[in-house]
Order: sequence, then C-alpha cells, then structure tokens
Amino acid sequence: MVSHSAAPDCWLRVYATRLAKLSRGPGAFVAILQAMGVPNPHFVAWLTILTELLGGVAVLLGAFVTIVSVPMMAVLLVAMFKVHLPYGFSSIKLLAVTATGAKFGPVGYEVILLYLACLAALVVGGAGPFAIDGLIGRHLDARRRDGSRQPYQSTITLQNRSRSGTVG
Repeated sequence: MVSHSAAPDCWLRVYATRLAKLSRGPGAFVAILQAMGVPNPHFVAWLTILTELLGGVAVLLGAFVTIVSVPMMAVLLVAMFKVHLPYGFSSIKLLAVTATGAKFGPVGYEVILLYLACLAALVVGGAGPFAIDGLIGRHLDARRRDGSRQPYQSTITLQNRSRSGTVG
C-alpha cells in the first residue's frame, strides 16, 4: 500500500522547483533549450512549463493523476537523459565551502528518479480517498448502485439481478 501522506510533501517540493523555473522567466528556459539544440524552443519551453505547473496542481489535488502522470513522466525522462545523466547519480555535488557558504555543482539524476517513483506510486496505488479522483470514484460508484442516469449496465450487475430474479 502506498503512503498517501508522502505524496503531498514530494509534490510540494517538485512544485516549488517548477515555480522557480517560471520566476526566472520563460526566456531563461528558452535560452537553455536553444543552447541544447531543441527544435522550436519557445513552444517546448511553454509546453514543459505548463505540463509541470498544471500537472503539479492536478497531482497535489489528486485529480486525474493517471492521465497527468504520462506527460509529467515524459518531461522528467527527457530532463534526466538530456540534462542530468552526464552529472552522475548524486543530487548533491558539494564543490567547495567558502566564506559565503557552500557552492554546489550540477545536480545528477537521483532526484529525477525520486520524482518518477512518486508518480509511479501514485498511478499504481491511487491518489487516495480524499483526493478528487477518490471523490469522483465514490460518486460514480453511488450512481451505478442507484442506477440513476446509467447509460448501460455492467455484465456483473445483470448477472446479479438475473440470479435474484429481477432482470432489467
């Protein structure tokens, strides 16, 4: 069973780093993408930023977690293979300690693997009972039990009713 209490903490951290990317301005991210040779860097930058921000909000709320996880995982995999892989596994590269504080080097792919594991855990274990997905699921289950506005009936429901003598 997945611990649902860890999900908000993990995604608050992810969301904070994504807001930092936006606060520096999309132009800075566009320049990075241009330097990497990414085609149509303006479109890709905005697509990435919107995927991370809107996907992050959806995951924090527990809304459509399985659906938004796919593009978020794609962004993370591209970042891992195109940016972070050459710097190794470790997420902390202490270069020096100076009078002004610690100086860190480029981040490896450890954190990306953590984010991918968080997404995978949410997809497999579900977003939790208090998430929007859970509320929608309970609402749909209640409607199915009532039979209200049901466009079709499942095979299981029909089999159960036929055993009890009421079909239809």
